[in-house]
Amino acid sequence: MQQPNMLRGAVFASFFAVLLLCGAAADEAPSWPQPDPAGLADSPQKDEILYGERLIRRTFSVIGPEVEDPAMRYAGNNLACNSCHLDGGRQRFALSFIGAYDAYPRNMARENEVRTLTQRINGCMERSMNGRALPDDSAEIQAMIAYMRFLSEAAPEGMEGRSSPPLELLDRPASPAAGKEVYVTYCIACHGADGQGARNGVAGDGEGYLYPPVWGPDSFNSGAGMHRLINSARFIHANMPFGATFDYPMLSVEEAWDVAAYINSHGRPEKTGLENDYPDRSRKPVDAPFPPFDDDFSMDQHKLGPFQPIIKERERRSGP
Repeated sequence: MQQPNMLRGAVFASFFAVLLLCGAAADEAPSWPQPDPAGLADSPQKDEILYGERLIRRTFSVIGPEVEDPAMRYAGNNLACNSCHLDGGRQRFALSFIGAYDAYPRNMARENEVRTLTQRINGCMERSMNGRALPDDSAEIQAMIAYMRFLSEAAPEGMEGRSSPPLELLDRPASPAAGKEVYVTYCIACHGADGQGARNGVAGDGEGYLYPPVWGPDSFNSGAGMHRLINSARFIHANMPFGATFDYPMLSVEEAWDVAAYINSHGRPEKTGLENDYPDRSRKPVDAPFPPFDDDFSMDQHKLGPFQPIIKERERRSGP
């Protein structure tokens, strides 16, 4: 088996190859914006936006479970919003915040009602961050919204790239066993053999992770969107390992599905009350890994697929 340092070197070599390829294609496609609030003129507004960026990039150091002030411990793990919303929410096809401000309020299937951006942020706080909701009028909520508004002002008209891109569905169940081999080859160098990532410092110092844990007690909980197989496979294929992009993925489609299944086969904090999610069961995602469902497909099939039969049955029942 290759050692982590050898794997890291291989990943970085691939990263530089991606840079060369991207440079060659730079004149062929419009560039994705990289708005930087540091360039704004000094003002209270800039300070608020920069605070919002800090909350996104270094969530653990401001509202994490190890910060000095217990009243500020809103996140229940030491992840950062940046763990999933890459480059502070600026990276294309990596759950970007560019354009997110203008997408709310919107009707959300999970609650089956119109939700505000504040409510959406707090949904992540309670699930991906395994914590508790921030007060609606808190400086932290207002700063994160100000940062997202700033990023969204640069949203290119008509360009896709805010969410993870679609990924071809498998005609078989995803395989955690095959995914383990993918994980050992591509993921172990950063996320570790035990899936617990690599800290910036030491546990308890409030400095979070250089590479986040992908399962275990300090990861996202079972109610997070990344615990759904379709969501995680799409994100992984477009962004992982380090250096991969939507245009130049490093994993095959099958590898992405299988490694996502392997990662989500491990234990993580349990979110209570999941039976109340998606009160309109017809809007429940086919890969939601928890009951109840409005069909007779097995729990294993909802977790691992194949998903086409579930989708076709749903379409049949909904009619023309």
